[in-house]
Amino acid sequence: MQTNLQFPNLDTARLTLNTLTIDDNDRLFSIFSDQAVVKFYNIEAFTSKQQSLDLIDFFNQRFKEQEGIRWAIRLKETGELIGTCGFNSFNSKMHNAVIGYEFASDHWGKGYATEALNAIITLVYSDNSPFGELYRIQADTMLGNDASESVLKKLGFKQEGIRRASGFWKNQYHDLTCFGLLKPEFTPR
Repeated sequence: MQTNLQFPNLDTARLTLNTLTIDDNDRLFSIFSDQAVVKFYNIEAFTSKQQSLDLIDFFNQRFKEQEGIRWAIRLKETGELIGTCGFNSFNSKMHNAVIGYEFASDHWGKGYATEALNAIITLVYSDNSPFGELYRIQADTMLGNDASESVLKKLGFKQEGIRRASGFWKNQYHDLTCFGLLKPEFTPR
């Protein structure tokens, strides 16, 4: 990644992607306290607004330390926060990153995930990516997370296999389906 990197704001037809702020705390809490949203997530549903404040701080600190980036996803018309997406980690030596995302359940099924992820993948695979050269993006989904897998497939990710007992959260092991997207395979939507 570039040193002194400015947070890259992005716009799509219906969305604005920018940095999370403490003003997003109430809405982020509402998203992460929804059992449906965290069903396939490696965390329990939030029970206090301090947890969402801590998450905002965590995401912003990862960007500051150039270890990852998380965008707030907002409806362009209203500015309402409807989710987050980004790269949980970058490995500049290996030229790869791991992608993650979640959306408020009242905004599922409207194509926002595909639209937002398309924007961030287009950015990181562009010739002038602020994150250095990336060649591979990986995504992992819990078995049964059909909606997330559908989004990944729309964007050109290929299912590469199942990593048995690769995750442990909520007091149990989880098999994860591994998806990968190589730079030459990606066609912006």
